Amino acid sequence: MKSNQKIALISVYNKEGITDFAKSLVDLGWKIISSGGTAKHLLDAGILVTDVAEITGMKAILDHRVVTLHPKIHGGLLALNTPEHLAELEKYDIPFIDLVCCDLYPLEEEIDNPGHTRESVIEKTDIGGPTILRSGAKGRRITICDPLDRIKVIEWLENGEPDREEFLNNLAAKTEATISRYCAVSADYHSKGGYKSIFGKKILECAYGENAYQKPASFYRIHGKGEDSLAIVNWQLVAGSPMSYNNICDLDRMMQTMTHIGAGFEKNYGKVSQVAIGAKHGNACGAGVGDDNLEVIGKMLQGDLRAIFGGSVMLNFNVDEKIADELIHKFREEGRRLLDIVAAPSFTPEAVEILSRKKGKCRLLVNKNIEKAGINSLDTNVRFRYVRSGFMEQPNYTFVLDLTKNSARGVLSESVLKDLILAWAIGSTSNSNTITLVKDGRLYGNGVGQQDRVGAAKLAIFRADDAADFANKIVRQDLTTVKAKADLENAVAYSDSFFPFPDAPEVLINRGIKTILGTSGSVNDDQIIEFCKEKNVNLIMLPDSEARGFYQH
Repeated sequence: MKSNQKIALISVYNKEGITDFAKSLVDLGWKIISSGGTAKHLLDAGILVTDVAEITGMKAILDHRVVTLHPKIHGGLLALNTPEHLAELEKYDIPFIDLVCCDLYPLEEEIDNPGHTRESVIEKTDIGGPTILRSGAKGRRITICDPLDRIKVIEWLENGEPDREEFLNNLAAKTEATISRYCAVSADYHSKGGYKSIFGKKILECAYGENAYQKPASFYRIHGKGEDSLAIVNWQLVAGSPMSYNNICDLDRMMQTMTHIGAGFEKNYGKVSQVAIGAKHGNACGAGVGDDNLEVIGKMLQGDLRAIFGGSVMLNFNVDEKIADELIHKFREEGRRLLDIVAAPSFTPEAVEILSRKKGKCRLLVNKNIEKAGINSLDTNVRFRYVRSGFMEQPNYTFVLDLTKNSARGVLSESVLKDLILAWAIGSTSNSNTITLVKDGRLYGNGVGQQDRVGAAKLAIFRADDAADFANKIVRQDLTTVKAKADLENAVAYSDSFFPFPDAPEVLINRGIKTILGTSGSVNDDQIIEFCKEKNVNLIMLPDSEARGFYQH
């Protein structure tokens, strides 16, 4: 039967906000059906509720395991609004249910509980909830599985139910995705990782992927995951065109580098420095740390004045007119520096005007949580990677360099130790194999993505020299045929894994590097140590099994 009064079935585990929702429905003339704790909660709030047992003729059984699993409930959710189905509902005295609002037992939270048992997980595995939600979705009822949708539903009802079919379809799709993920979490747990699924919600459709012919391309947020203040979706675009596929990749990579720099300084010095990162294709081409914002930007730009043109920048401090002007005009005698992304905690209106480009080519992104982001800002979620016909999963790289107990703390100057932290944070978040050169709080050369250590060392030096020569010609207008070289005397070098032979350290030492940070694990470790001793070079080695910094392999 279908009465003129609409009926809502409400059954929630988390009672927060449910009273207000139910009152809003009652004010709109709805009847409420509920059971157990939800019914008591609503009754205590003075809301008239019809208990599910009054409809089914059965009280909850099996320690409340079976409540809504009954034809008189599911019939009311699955029936079509046709004469035949309505007649059948009337025959069996089944109410036509127009809305179902249900959240699920906190299965994932129980699994994450260190004290959980197999039995406790089973007890927190919801059956009735997913079933009534799926019945509601199939029956094209108003189906609410997300508390955030309750207000939207009330507003939609008050506005006369515009675009009804699309609205109900979107709720049904979210319901199916939520329950699919819920079941996948259970399968993952009981199979001990034997079954794994990824569920995402499309947030943005990009114009294309890495190249113009790679269409379609989209960004999805992992559906159902907990809140992450630095998640891509929590960055606000305040100026510029919509984010491209490559923009999103660059933003993610810069956050990885920024948070590791912050974590390294927080771990070793108890506070996060001012940090500026310039990146091209995900890898840092410039970086600076210090206490003065303008000085830090200067250090970052000097890393590679050629590469930063058309690149991306991330700052962990707010951007005003003066800082924006430095980003665009410093070290340029004429014209302006073009940037694709500038990401920071905030921008003043004047800064937005200075940084903006024609046709929105410079995207300005805001997230206040990047300000002084440190250890608690590291991305601890697992990382996935597609391989042909499958995917791989691994924990994210969350190692943080700790020199507080290392013997180097008593030997090396504080400035050198800080350079080591910066070099490690950049190198361990760049494409492996990597050797990274830092001096005086700024990146000099980043030799990324090489097949061998010697190649990485030579590339890092080449990039440092090339950047110095470019700056000499463009900034200082020194057009002599003699190529300028970077001053690498007393610079530090970081290697993202061990040296198999002394040849790469030799390349670095011959250019004045006096401190090298790497890992142990080579059969020739003793030979490397002895070689560095002979050359009077400080060598710091951490276990490769703990500290290796391969990334984007």
